Amino acid sequence: MELAHSLLLNEEACSQLGEVQKAEFIFDWLRYLEKLLLATSRSDVKEKQKTLVEQLLSLLNNSPGPPTRKLLAKNLGILYSIGDTFSVYETIDTCNDLIRSKDDSPSYLPTKLAAVVCLGSLYKKLGRILGNTFTDTVGNILKAMKSAESQGRYEIMLSLQNILKGLGAAATPCHRDIYKAARSCLTDRSMAVRCAAAKCLLELQNEASFMWSTDLDSVATLCFKSFEGSNYDVRISVSKLLGTVMAKAIISKHPGAAALRQNIRRASLEEVLELLGTGFLRGSSGFLRASGDMLKGTSSVSRDVRVGVTQAYVVFISTLGGAWLEKNFAAFLSHILSLVSQSHPKVTQAQIDAVCGRRCVSFILRATIGGLLGEKAQIAAAKDICQAIWKLKKVVDVAASQHMLVCALQELGNLIHSLGTTAAPLLQDSSAGILDSVISVILHPSISVRLAAAWCLRCIAVALPSYLTPLLDRCLERLTVLKSSPEAVTGFSFAVVALLGAVKHCPLGIPHGKGKVIMTLAEDLLCSATQNSRLSAQRTQAGWLLIAALMTLGPAVVSHHLARVLLLWKCVFPVSPKDLETEKSRGDSFTWQVTLEGRAGALCAMKSFVSHCSDLLTQEVIQRLLPPLPCAVDLLTQLSSIIKAYGSPLKTPSVVYRQRLYELLILLPPETYEGHLCAILKELAADLTGPDMQVAASTFLLPPLCHQDDLLLLSPLLQETDHRFIEEQLLLNNGIACGSLEYDPYSICEKDIEGDSVPKPLPPALSVISSAVKLFGVICAHVGEAQRLLILEQLLNSVKHTKGARQQVVQLHVVSSVSSFLKYVADSKGSLGPEEMRRPALALVMGALESPSPLLRCAAAEAWARLAQVVGDGPFTASLAQVSFDKLKSARDVVTRTGHSLALASLHRYLGGISSQHLNSCVGILYTLSQDSTSPDVQTWALHSLSLIIDSAGPLYYMHVEPTLSLIIMLLLNVPPTHAEVHQSLGRCLNALITTLGPELQGNSTSLSALRTSCLLGCAVMQDNPDCLVQAQAISCLQQLHMFAPRHVNLSSLVSCLCEILLDNSVLVNLCSPYLLLRRAVLACLRQLVQREAAEVSEHAVMLAKESREELTPDADIREVGLEGALLTLLDKETDQRLCHDIKETLHHMLTSMAVDKLSFWLKLCKDVLAASADFTTVTCVDTMQEEEGDKGDDASVLTTRSDDRSHPFTNPRWATRVFAAECVCRIINQCGNAHCAHFDITLAQEMKKRDSRNDFLVLHLADLIRMAFMAATDHSDQLRLSGLETLLIVIRRFATIPEPEFPGHVILEQYQANVGAALRPAFTTETPPDVTAKACQVCSAWITSGVVSDLNDLRRVHHLLVSSLTKIQAGKEALSHLYNESASTMEILAVLKAWAEVYIVAVERHKNHKPPLKTTTCSEENVRNGSCSSYGLLDLVHTDLGTLSRLWLAALQDFALLTLPSEFASQLPVEGGAFYTAETSENAKLHYNNSWALILHAAALWLTSTGFTAADPDEGASNLSRPVTPTSMCQGSSSGAIVKSPEDVYSDRFHLILGISVEFLCSLRSDATMESITACLHALQALLDVPWPRSKIGSDQDLGIELLNVLHRVILTRESPSIQLASLEVVRQIICAAQEHVKEKRRSAEVDDGAAEKETLPEFGEGKDTGGLVPGKSLVFATLELCVCILVRQLPELNPKLTGSPGVKAAKPQMLSEDGSRLVSAALGILAELPAVCSPEGSISVLPTILYLTIGVLRETAVKLPGGQLSSTVAASLQALKGILSSPMARAEKSQTAWTDLLRSALTTILDCWDPVDGTHQELDEVSLLTAITIFILSTSPEVTIVPCLQNRCIEKFKVTLEIKDPMVQIKTYQLLLSVFQYPNPAVSYPYIYSLVSSIVEKLQEIDQKKPEDTTELQIFQEGIKVLEALVTVAEEQHRAQLVACLLPILISFLLDENALGSATSVMRNLHDFALQNLMQIGPQYSSVFKSVMASSPALKARLEAAIKGNQESVKGGTPTSKHTKHPGKNSSIQLKTNFL
Repeated sequence: MELAHSLLLNEEACSQLGEVQKAEFIFDWLRYLEKLLLATSRSDVKEKQKTLVEQLLSLLNNSPGPPTRKLLAKNLGILYSIGDTFSVYETIDTCNDLIRSKDDSPSYLPTKLAAVVCLGSLYKKLGRILGNTFTDTVGNILKAMKSAESQGRYEIMLSLQNILKGLGAAATPCHRDIYKAARSCLTDRSMAVRCAAAKCLLELQNEASFMWSTDLDSVATLCFKSFEGSNYDVRISVSKLLGTVMAKAIISKHPGAAALRQNIRRASLEEVLELLGTGFLRGSSGFLRASGDMLKGTSSVSRDVRVGVTQAYVVFISTLGGAWLEKNFAAFLSHILSLVSQSHPKVTQAQIDAVCGRRCVSFILRATIGGLLGEKAQIAAAKDICQAIWKLKKVVDVAASQHMLVCALQELGNLIHSLGTTAAPLLQDSSAGILDSVISVILHPSISVRLAAAWCLRCIAVALPSYLTPLLDRCLERLTVLKSSPEAVTGFSFAVVALLGAVKHCPLGIPHGKGKVIMTLAEDLLCSATQNSRLSAQRTQAGWLLIAALMTLGPAVVSHHLARVLLLWKCVFPVSPKDLETEKSRGDSFTWQVTLEGRAGALCAMKSFVSHCSDLLTQEVIQRLLPPLPCAVDLLTQLSSIIKAYGSPLKTPSVVYRQRLYELLILLPPETYEGHLCAILKELAADLTGPDMQVAASTFLLPPLCHQDDLLLLSPLLQETDHRFIEEQLLLNNGIACGSLEYDPYSICEKDIEGDSVPKPLPPALSVISSAVKLFGVICAHVGEAQRLLILEQLLNSVKHTKGARQQVVQLHVVSSVSSFLKYVADSKGSLGPEEMRRPALALVMGALESPSPLLRCAAAEAWARLAQVVGDGPFTASLAQVSFDKLKSARDVVTRTGHSLALASLHRYLGGISSQHLNSCVGILYTLSQDSTSPDVQTWALHSLSLIIDSAGPLYYMHVEPTLSLIIMLLLNVPPTHAEVHQSLGRCLNALITTLGPELQGNSTSLSALRTSCLLGCAVMQDNPDCLVQAQAISCLQQLHMFAPRHVNLSSLVSCLCEILLDNSVLVNLCSPYLLLRRAVLACLRQLVQREAAEVSEHAVMLAKESREELTPDADIREVGLEGALLTLLDKETDQRLCHDIKETLHHMLTSMAVDKLSFWLKLCKDVLAASADFTTVTCVDTMQEEEGDKGDDASVLTTRSDDRSHPFTNPRWATRVFAAECVCRIINQCGNAHCAHFDITLAQEMKKRDSRNDFLVLHLADLIRMAFMAATDHSDQLRLSGLETLLIVIRRFATIPEPEFPGHVILEQYQANVGAALRPAFTTETPPDVTAKACQVCSAWITSGVVSDLNDLRRVHHLLVSSLTKIQAGKEALSHLYNESASTMEILAVLKAWAEVYIVAVERHKNHKPPLKTTTCSEENVRNGSCSSYGLLDLVHTDLGTLSRLWLAALQDFALLTLPSEFASQLPVEGGAFYTAETSENAKLHYNNSWALILHAAALWLTSTGFTAADPDEGASNLSRPVTPTSMCQGSSSGAIVKSPEDVYSDRFHLILGISVEFLCSLRSDATMESITACLHALQALLDVPWPRSKIGSDQDLGIELLNVLHRVILTRESPSIQLASLEVVRQIICAAQEHVKEKRRSAEVDDGAAEKETLPEFGEGKDTGGLVPGKSLVFATLELCVCILVRQLPELNPKLTGSPGVKAAKPQMLSEDGSRLVSAALGILAELPAVCSPEGSISVLPTILYLTIGVLRETAVKLPGGQLSSTVAASLQALKGILSSPMARAEKSQTAWTDLLRSALTTILDCWDPVDGTHQELDEVSLLTAITIFILSTSPEVTIVPCLQNRCIEKFKVTLEIKDPMVQIKTYQLLLSVFQYPNPAVSYPYIYSLVSSIVEKLQEIDQKKPEDTTELQIFQEGIKVLEALVTVAEEQHRAQLVACLLPILISFLLDENALGSATSVMRNLHDFALQNLMQIGPQYSSVFKSVMASSPALKARLEAAIKGNQESVKGGTPTSKHTKHPGKNSSIQLKTNFL
């Protein structure tokens, strides 16, 4: 293919290729040429132009295929527009000659067509340059058209369109001719030609003014004609033409001179609407030519004309635009509604026509009002509609107005539904009176109107949940009052049912008590039905409807009424068959009508119960449900005889009864009605083959039974389109009505309604068939085999014995039910049964495979494969395949070939590759069929089947890939574009092939790259195809290619293609690519692209926008708002759920990868969307600077209105889009949180911004963030308010701590406090829904605790809001609003309590950290007086309400404790519920308690701690009156309220409440338990154990302590978070302390009691008693050890002897732990050291070895040498622990002393062993750490441990070795340690060390004299050494002192300097001199005699000393500063801290 990439065609390479490759090669060259020409310089093009033209023209003669000719023509146009134009006339002549040629052979046709296309392209590109040649050309083309076939006519129309486009106004002379030609084509046989003609006329009307003036009527009539028998594409094209021309007629743009000449008059709006109306009402029969049947009134407008005109209306209004619609709305509305008024009996005569007409009108209203108007205009429109309803209500003639009312009400409902809570002002506006008007219509005589009004109420309730309960109350009240009016009974019961249907869409629900009211009312209606025959039918229906609707509220509500409902069911059916007989003989027609109505209603309610309350379907309930069933089935079998007896009025009720029974049986498990299977089956067979059904309604029966993918073969109507709502009607035959609400009122409360459209149940006659088909599948699978065979035979015969149209209907029903049966059996993995079953089943399916209906063939192919699947027998499957092979080989007719080719593919789909041989034959046959150009249908089906086989064969298909691919390319290049369906199937094949090849497409071998090129070529051909669905296929193929071989897909061209499709369209939502599936494909592709390469995609889109010459639509200018902005605009306009989801996902991916880099851009986008609010005055925040200058007044000053008329990039975005924008802001903040730290550091951000202005950081946009959050939080829409508050919360949390550089001591958020206050205030008004208030409470607490505002007076604004809500909730669950379910008020109460808890927790923490002494230093006096600055600040705020809060907190915790009890305790729970929840709503309440209990628990624990469990609650007495349940009245019935508990009991209750909740939560941590809850829970336990009383409870109850420890152990095992583990260890430490205190207390009291008694008899306290045994599970110490070992081994696995292989020490390198790890290990060691104190002496002996092993192990594993001689924190902790253990009293207690001494000696040996090399390797342990450990042993244990000679010698040896180490830090530490050993009071311990080590110390000090110290460390060594000697002097006995002093003095004196040396000495020497002198001054007086004698004996020393003293005095006089205060210069403070273990 590389050879194709040159400017001239490489003819030599081309000629060597085969036919298919040649076509590929040429197409590839043309594609390349198009890009190349645009990039080549003009001179180069001119040079080669002649040759190029020749080559192109020669290709023209080679009969090119459709895509090739299109490209060829395009290139010719480009070539001439760049190069010279003088030879263009020759080219035009050549083309004209080719067209004139008389050769009519098929082989010559492509050349003629290519010539036509070339002419179009040349004129389009060159336009007026071509002068007057066009008249001849056009004449020639039009002449050719007369004899052309459909392809020719198609191409000619498109070519004329191009000519008109190129020439513009210059083409006027030919306008009339072209118009005439196009008129005839607009009603052509071929649909493609009609579409092309519509496009041509659309182009023509731009210049030909006669089309929208003089000929307007005839254009309209023509379009109406064109709609007749049209398909979807034609309707789209022609409606676009018609709508545009009509709009043009109104806003004609040529009022100039030309207009005067041609006396064009502008048509008035009335005339145009009149014209469109005529088409809608009378169709294409014109105005005057009323034919005979028109006069007779028999012909009805065909549905396709009506649907076409409906679409034209939408185009018409969309073209005129939203602003126009706003102005002319009233006229438009009245016209549209009049289309279904009674003055046009044609439309509304028959129910069927009326329903369809209404649908069309609804569609027009929805598409225009919903699609074009902004929210403000929609509110105005709603008022207009409401006016219309008032007017229509007054019309006396019911029939005249009913359909208009239905349409108006439905649109009003939809409008309010889409407005959501933004419609609140509309409903509050009393002048509009919306609710009154809707409720007044509920009494309308027509049932359709009553239902529409009920639906409208439902929409209002879903949009505005606060109206749900008031509306329900109002309707129930009217229903009760007006019980005697039939209209009121049905109308208001419909309304109640509809409102109940709305409940599941309102998360806040309705009060629980409503269920009871409705149940009572329903019972009342049913009981009173018999009293008045005028009302009996209505009351019966209403009663059962109410019960059925009640069931939708779910088990929580229904369970309370179940018994009554079951009783009603039992009563409605006769008890026994005998009763049924008597009934039959007694009744009359009317009573039977009522009876059937009642029984159908009861069945409907049962069905509703089974589908909505499956949780209640226990065995017991099913047993009570079943008794009526046998009777119901009996009645079913008797129905036909009853109808015979009482006549036709019973027909409809009986059908409804059947349908209800079938629906119920489908839902029940078949076992429940086993005895009646045969009877039901007979009835079903009779229904399916009965004579009543005259019309075949295949389109609703079969689609569910076909495979989704196969439906693509059928008309696009079955696919999803934007016009699905109206196009559905065309699927059904003219005799069948489309669905409508009045056919089944119950569906008004059904749950699965797609989108927000009205439910559309089909007429009972149809729905009974579809239920029967479903039920047949179930029952047939459950009857016995003989019975099954019989029924199949019977069905087969019934098909054979009917004839004609009747046969089609029966066949349809029978095949549907057999399909349903096979599907059921296959899904339940059953089997068909014995062999004789196969024959009838096969015969039935086989017949359908050859049915003329394509839908039936699809279903049959599916059944064919299912049949093979359920038989599950290889040979049978093979024989089925063989049947199809034979048929395909022999048959010539389309039907057989299509049916069997799909059957083969289905077999493959369900049974995988049957065999490779079979695969080969399949592929061969399908190849042949797919090339049958005589029948596009056969090609389409064959290719579709091929795509299924490729999919299911997988890797087996590899051998066929190449031939298949070349077949696909050949067909793509040759199939005419008029056969779009073939191209669609080709696209599916290509897609399947790409999937099969998969990642191999990345390969580089020649064969693979050829395959890849072919795939890309195929995609390119499809991208150019005019059909939208083919383009969609191309895009999904490219998407696949991009996934597997991203490098080979040209991203820029793909993105530009996607953007063109999307943004063509964002002008008007109804005119955007009319194909939903294409838009979906584009977005699915974009979504995938941006996951990998968001930035590139975005750049390509902007580049494309900049390059595109013509202005893009003003609506979404990518140049300004980027692809992201365009997608946001599209999101705002788009209604399809899946598309919107994809747009959001795409934007999320783009945001994730780009928001941080394009921060300003993204924030501006979000801000524009949020600021273009639909609010009536746009609210913005005041600029903060102004506010600071002025007075920080009330928050009201924050709200100012601004009116800027700048055009906004987003006009009136809907609330949903604004919510999305607010969510995006939150995501952006989170994204920045993961990026550079400068995003949250203003100083750094400003610096980096200065350095490079392109840098951008979030903190610089803080004002915008606050502004956006504020705008969102104060909007009308509740969802937006929630998003705004969430944004505010995130902003506060992220920015609270960032300091303000200009005002030290302040933070940057402080300046926005007015905005925060103003954003929060509206959320606390009375009418705000609880969820918004709950969210606002969370923000309040975050703001108060964030510490942004330090001044209490400023905090009070927000604090006041919390106080007000606290006051509101104090009255408990009773006081809050009754608008919502009780659980909503639970949510609000808990949110308030949680917010207060958070504030209190933070206040207490701050108070702890700011101890009172700080107050004086931080605050000036006046501030203290104002109370505005105090460490108590926050605590003061909370303090006033603490009494109330603590009570409420404890009540909430008690509720939570009750709710978390397992279900078996349900019977013991309080009947009326808890303090804040009601018993009925406990399930919903659990969720809210789960969200808030943890913080409340922590706060309650802190409060209890602060009162120290000492102060009784002051309000205790009163609280019993004001609160339903308080912790004090816990566990008491309300009757025994008189008992008053002692304070001890109260504390005990509270203590156990908190402990119980914590343990319950921690011991069964669910995976979804949040970190916050666990942490809060552990902190609560810590707080609890901080005070003595709870500690004593835990200490005295050992089991409790052990349980807690085990729970904490589990927490540590299951949660990795270090903070949680640390918190757990802290609780463990507290438990051990509590145990210690308990043991001490018991010992103390025992000693006091037994003071006189013998010491021996003291009982042993502590664990291990007198045996020393610790029982696992019963021992606190054992549990603690387990837990600590768990922590230690996890951090230091080497401690586990099992892991290291032997109990001996392995020479592993010591390691540093992470900071978290060190903390955990230190905490664990601290706990270990405390353990001996909890044990008895014997017990302590048991645990000591473990504790020592672990402590020394940690020391050994972590003793790393650190610079500066520091100790790591773990070593420090282990030394500290050692000291604690060694100094334990147990070591000296008489019972344990000997054992301890042995163990401690062993421990010391272990430490000494650490030192020695193991296996000859020396460990790099830190000597100082080990030496310190030895010193601790020497100093802390009793002497007998360490004075054993062998140990003592080893210790001395270690000191010696260490003294020799050169490291100065080690020497310093060694001296320090020796000092402490020498000073040990017991000579037996210290003397051996002194004897051994003094001499070497003295030597070392004498060395220093020769080697002068050079730095402070050496100086420090000297100083420490001197200290040791001085200490020795003091310790020594009197007789030895003299010698020691005599040693010391010379050393000191040797460091003294005389006055000369002092001046020039270094600072170190000076310090040394000072130090020596000072020490001498001290020693001299102390030991004067020795001093004198030394001085006397050595005159040199004396002289030196005197000189030094003299020099020193001189320097003091001379003012030389001495460094006296730097006495210990090198002493490192941290070392001092670290060595304080001694």
